[in-house]
Amino acid sequence: MEYSFASTSQTGGQASAVREILKLTQGNSIISLAGGLPAEELFPVEALQQAFARVFASGGKALQYGLTEGYTPLREQIGHRLAQKGMAANLENILLTTGSQQAIDLLARVFIDPGDVILVENPTYLAALQIFQYYKAQVVAVNSDSLGMDMDDLLTKIKRHRPKLVYITPTFSNPTGKVWSVERRQALLNLCRKHNVVIVEDDPYGELSFHPDEHVPSIYSMDQHPDGSIVVYTSTVSKTVVPALRSGWVIGDRRIISALVRAKQAADLHSSSLDQQALYQLFTHFDIDAHIEKIRREYKGRMQLMTGLLAKQQWDDIHWNQPKGGMFLWVELPVSINAEMLFQEAVREGVSFVPGTEFYVGAPRLNTLRLNFSHPSPEELTIGIERLARAVNNCLQTVS
Repeated sequence: MEYSFASTSQTGGQASAVREILKLTQGNSIISLAGGLPAEELFPVEALQQAFARVFASGGKALQYGLTEGYTPLREQIGHRLAQKGMAANLENILLTTGSQQAIDLLARVFIDPGDVILVENPTYLAALQIFQYYKAQVVAVNSDSLGMDMDDLLTKIKRHRPKLVYITPTFSNPTGKVWSVERRQALLNLCRKHNVVIVEDDPYGELSFHPDEHVPSIYSMDQHPDGSIVVYTSTVSKTVVPALRSGWVIGDRRIISALVRAKQAADLHSSSLDQQALYQLFTHFDIDAHIEKIRREYKGRMQLMTGLLAKQQWDDIHWNQPKGGMFLWVELPVSINAEMLFQEAVREGVSFVPGTEFYVGAPRLNTLRLNFSHPSPEELTIGIERLARAVNNCLQTVS
């Protein structure tokens, strides 16, 4: 039998490098610094068990179909938490999704026709690129630095391409871990409003700040809202509670949310109402903010351990960022080292990472890589960096 797959399954169907690397490291002695995984030893297991028990105790109605928009008490609770951050959102402005990943997919469905342009940072989130490719968007990279997009280049490309969307992860981004400055956020907002371009602000890591007193406002909070906003904001509990709940949300103008609801009805009717009800119970009976603070402290310690171990290597031409939050370290190698070749050497030494090439639009920088510090234990981090250092030194000797 020959199958006639849709053209989208061919143009956007390449496997995720991160997922393939995770397969490689399953069930063996390789220490993974690759996946963007939270630390499962920090999961609130007992609190979640109690939350699900409360849901089941309420009877069979809890197991019935739910609203496409999501479990109403949870939407109200999320709206309250958003309001504490200066982000106004009424019920009709909030849609619960199967992780923030689905929110990006639904936004592409309702905004993108084949050939439409989406502007992105470079590098940017790999899975978002995969979604945009599925919908046959033309993805155009905007020059970026440590403070965010270059506004002159953004203006040039807005005028040249007339994009439908600008997709960004401005706070502790994946893969680089950088934080946009307030000035760049405001400039982006001004340009996109002037030229009628929707901003998709993806914020899965925003609560993982290592310096929570250094508050950086979301771009959504800086715009008029909830209705009339040029910004659509999405986030998730995958990084702060557990990924398995697959619970995320998207907020924006009610006209956008209404279009997303129709698209979601065609996709899956609604996300798991059982998980949403359990999440509501967790938020109600569990100190989620204290839990998030615990995660922040632990991840900050692991980040400091990783960067301290790298600094001890005393490499002259290898540089990395010092994250202020999130889960990732972005490393730049000497231009003579190809990170994909380094990856093969690293696997032989017993450690893995993600080559940076996967995150670029167009010609990638071959000498970059992403390391995850949130999932490995401190002991695994120590061993993993020792192994990575051996692999790097082997490659440096080869090219010298």
